Amino acid sequence: MTRKALGSTVVLAAALVTLLAGCGGPAIGESPDNGPVDKAGVTIGPGITPTTIRLGVLTDLSGPYGPLGRSVLQAERLYVNDVNASGGVCGRKLQLIVRDHGYNLDKATMQYSRMEPSIAAMPGLLGSTIINSLLGTLGADELMTVALGYSSALLGQPGLQTISATYDVDMINGLDWAASTYGLKRKDKIGYLYLKGDYGENAMRGAEFVAEEKGLRVVSREVPAGRDDVSAQVHDLAAAGVKAVLVSASPEQTASAVGSAAAQGLMVPFLASAAGFHPEMLKSPAAPAVLSMLHLVAPTPSLTDHAPEVGKLVADYQKHYPGQPLDQGVENGHNTMAIAVQDLKEACANKDLSRAGIIAAHRKMNRFDPGVGPALNFSDPWRPSATVSYILKPQKDVPGGLVNVKGPFKVSAVERYLVFI
Repeated sequence: MTRKALGSTVVLAAALVTLLAGCGGPAIGESPDNGPVDKAGVTIGPGITPTTIRLGVLTDLSGPYGPLGRSVLQAERLYVNDVNASGGVCGRKLQLIVRDHGYNLDKATMQYSRMEPSIAAMPGLLGSTIINSLLGTLGADELMTVALGYSSALLGQPGLQTISATYDVDMINGLDWAASTYGLKRKDKIGYLYLKGDYGENAMRGAEFVAEEKGLRVVSREVPAGRDDVSAQVHDLAAAGVKAVLVSASPEQTASAVGSAAAQGLMVPFLASAAGFHPEMLKSPAAPAVLSMLHLVAPTPSLTDHAPEVGKLVADYQKHYPGQPLDQGVENGHNTMAIAVQDLKEACANKDLSRAGIIAAHRKMNRFDPGVGPALNFSDPWRPSATVSYILKPQKDVPGGLVNVKGPFKVSAVERYLVFI
């Protein structure tokens, strides 16, 4: 039985229990979930006052993903400021409640328990490890959450939304592109450097699916979390005779991998997950190798994309945060808040701003265009909200340090793969 089939059985059982327990529905004059109703007849829930909607952001500002967390948060604040300047949502201004978990599980749990009673939704929860630790609590609290973690293991949660393609889907599209672009043939060996956990292992799962279909042999090496030097693992791949290398690791490890490969004479193409890049890599000693040997597969386009919303985002960010680095986190922050605002608008139109009402409004959207990246479909919690990817290449002196090479595109193997997750 697939995860989807098993999960659907559990959901049906839970729905039956709820139906039997609540026969007859709400009494006349009650809201659907017996929550309070405002003067406009809108059911309201936690985090909703007559003048304010409070939204939670639980992120990493001081830990290993601090630079990413800061750029995401700053883009989220830009979006909220624009919405509030235009009148807010449902007659209320938005307020962000921000807490820093420092990528520490105990701290994240404590911060969540403190903020949860006072927020309507959580459009910014960063880190797959943190998200996994809070999954049960988020479900029990019926808190609509946009996850800044892209593992397909997070699918199937009615109140949890990953944005765009998941790590594995990205790597399916990416490896298919690399095999065609670089002429990889059956029995060719490809290296894979990966971080253990939801990020690296989930991305590698997608690559292994494509490799099996194409008859490629994957030589994988785990890279330890917190250790930037991966030259020993690169040496192993060189000795194995790989024709290309995939990387799902940190930006520092990606830079080390590409730089070490060049130094060791392993002049093969590298393809990394988007999370494995940061513009600061282009200031490192590995920059020449990164510029010549590395491509990225990403769920969103580069910040040099010609979409009007991307140009506006870059200009606004540079105006309000001068001197701050631009990276893909800026796009993620924009999109998480765009989703949250649309959820609230739909829930308001349905006259139900309870937590259950916000989740229901979210799941009714089968095509939402955030303005940055592909259109998103939220109707099926068991599918990624998008299944297209972009191929990007590092380039100096451009916003975000990346330019578009291809995309959006999707290969046929994606649908064959999604049947089995």
